[in-house]
Amino acid sequence: MVMPTPHERAGSDLLFLREESLRLAQTLMFLAARDMAEAVAPVLEEDGLGRAHYRVLQVLAFSPGIPVSRLQDILGVTKQSLGRTLHELDARAYLQSRAGRQDRRQKLLFLSPTGKAAEARLFAVIRQRLVAAYREAGGAAVEGFRRVINGMLSEHSRALLSEESAGRREGREHV
Repeated sequence: MVMPTPHERAGSDLLFLREESLRLAQTLMFLAARDMAEAVAPVLEEDGLGRAHYRVLQVLAFSPGIPVSRLQDILGVTKQSLGRTLHELDARAYLQSRAGRQDRRQKLLFLSPTGKAAEARLFAVIRQRLVAAYREAGGAAVEGFRRVINGMLSEHSRALLSEESAGRREGREHV
């Protein structure tokens, strides 16, 4: 076995930055997102839900008790689009709302028990895929994956994630 020279070893550390590797990463992310969406599609169809409903359920699962305006900011959708989705989820009794403690005009959103059950069914599909992938990759790869994904987040998304984590630690209002 021929050992690489120090110069070759140094260059190999940067092979992941080549155009071909970056395009492969982009393709893998696209295909993974598509495959995850396809994996939950049967559950969504069974419940008569779409991807917009799923995104709301996801956010309310990791961030219960957020104001509608904050949900709109996290999802990056128009008020009208979010309003339609929330109306449909509310009609199915997937949501609960409560007035804010400081500002009674503020509407805080939570998943109802029915909404939590629907979100749990969807997350079970994703969880199964993640557990399998994480087991195959190992702990160091999982940590690397988290670092890469975090590095791809915009400052706005990092701030949202940080604020949501802080809200959970502080014990945001719960139903």
